[in-house]
Amino acid sequence: MTEQTAQTDISALSYEQAREELVMIVKRLEAGNLPLEESLSLWERGEALADRCQAWLNGARERLDKARAESSDDED
Repeated sequence: MTEQTAQTDISALSYEQAREELVMIVKRLEAGNLPLEESLSLWERGEALADRCQAWLNGARERLDKARAESSDDED
């Protein structure tokens, strides 16, 4: 992970950016051979990235539900 990536505010990331970084973190953690402190730091960022991805998915689901509801209302 680059220094710039490490400092990127997670809330500013798109779903795709957060997911891509999360995949890279998982690969690094699975590879092992990292100092404990770095592993913990990566784990914490990974958790935050996973939360960000879930928030994006929840938002998309809400928008779809709203659009479906509005579409149903228009048909009545």
